[in-house]
Amino acid sequence: MDQFDVVIIGGGPGGYVAAIRAAQLGFKTACIDDWKNAAGKPAPGGTCTNVGCIPSKALLQSSEHFDHAQHHFAEHGITASGLTMDVAKMLARKDAVVKQNNDGILYLFKKNKVTFFHGRGSFSTNGGAAKDGVYQIDVTEPAKTSIQGKHIIIATGSNARALPGAAFDEHLILSNDGALRIGDVPKKLGVIGAGVIGLEMGSVWRRLGSDVTVLEGLPAFLGAVDEQVAKEAMKLFTKQGLKISLGVKVRTIKTGKNNVSVEYTTADGKTENVTFDRLIVSIGRVPNTNGLNADAAGVKLDERGFISVDGDCKTTAANVWAVGDVVRGPMLAHKAEEEGVAVAERLAGQHPHIDFNCIPWVIYTSPEIAWVGQTEQQLKAAGVTYKGGSFPYMANGRARALGNTDGFVKILADAKTDKVLGMHVIGAMASELIAEGVMAMEFGASSEDIARICHAHPTLSEATKEAALAVDKRTLNM
Repeated sequence: MDQFDVVIIGGGPGGYVAAIRAAQLGFKTACIDDWKNAAGKPAPGGTCTNVGCIPSKALLQSSEHFDHAQHHFAEHGITASGLTMDVAKMLARKDAVVKQNNDGILYLFKKNKVTFFHGRGSFSTNGGAAKDGVYQIDVTEPAKTSIQGKHIIIATGSNARALPGAAFDEHLILSNDGALRIGDVPKKLGVIGAGVIGLEMGSVWRRLGSDVTVLEGLPAFLGAVDEQVAKEAMKLFTKQGLKISLGVKVRTIKTGKNNVSVEYTTADGKTENVTFDRLIVSIGRVPNTNGLNADAAGVKLDERGFISVDGDCKTTAANVWAVGDVVRGPMLAHKAEEEGVAVAERLAGQHPHIDFNCIPWVIYTSPEIAWVGQTEQQLKAAGVTYKGGSFPYMANGRARALGNTDGFVKILADAKTDKVLGMHVIGAMASELIAEGVMAMEFGASSEDIARICHAHPTLSEATKEAALAVDKRTLNM
């Protein structure tokens, strides 16, 4: 039986990055992952690469090109007529992008001498740790073998949460997986949940011609987002054609031969019954521990099904660690990556640190939404005295040249020390701009530090500089 220093169960962002870093640090490392593509070949990368971050961005890009060609090319003097969308070709491109990422991970395993096992990993039913604290891990489906590991890192990710009585069939009632594989443009598309997945997938199919209705149970839109940003997003998404209803209660979901009927109660108590061609359900995700046999190793789960870990990602079992969606904290691919690297480095005696307050969030709609740190409502609730500054895209030269002037950049800083407490962006390339806010917060920078850095002209990043200047009420271009 092969023995390894480190065995990682799960090859998503947290798992495959942990494997690479462990191997770089000199550990004999194995990674187990059971994802496979349509041809049955190994497809490491987890939900993110296969049915999440990567394919959704591919579809968002394709649908944005189509939307621009239809509605914005004329502004640039480009005449386009008779436009059509070949959905099959769009999906084929998406699949090709996914495969490139899958193959890239397999290449990185080979390059870094990580041994890869294609199958489902679980703690052996023989019972917990083997002799001398070495764990036996069984690998099945399609492989069938057993290996041993001194340190085990669990990175099994999460699954989409289904509504009671409305299981995913991935044909009419869709999770994120099925939402990425719709074969034609639905005339009427329903989305339950106005979170990241719901808004991104709703945006994709709206751009392609669907009549999209988004049903959200919470009374506030994007409650985790800075309130000013959320209000701007609601206004812009509604203007684009998304029909967003807040404070609804879904009562029943019934599937027909080719449609789905949803009965729900609106915020003002009215009962509505709407029939959709497809229904995307995006109400959150649950940790994936099915078949892991965690009990055999003494790995405890909390009341919500997450694996219990301490601040260093240690579980209740000796030399067993867990990272990513399967543990506490935000369910974000980049958070999983940071935890995976941190665990590998801790095994080597290093002392890495992850500040959850400095983890950025992004929604890849148009405009994009990104933020890091505290929102105004959080600072007010905590009684923190702060000052803020914002700068609109409308006043940014590059945004004007792009023809994309919706949105703004906002920076919040401590009223006494000027330390940056949060950065919030809604607008083009917000996902890229937010990195400057993350960097500033990680290094304890002040808004003045950002304001005094020379930013290239003309760039969208100048809006960040101007927002920092606005904290001190000294913007230059507004």
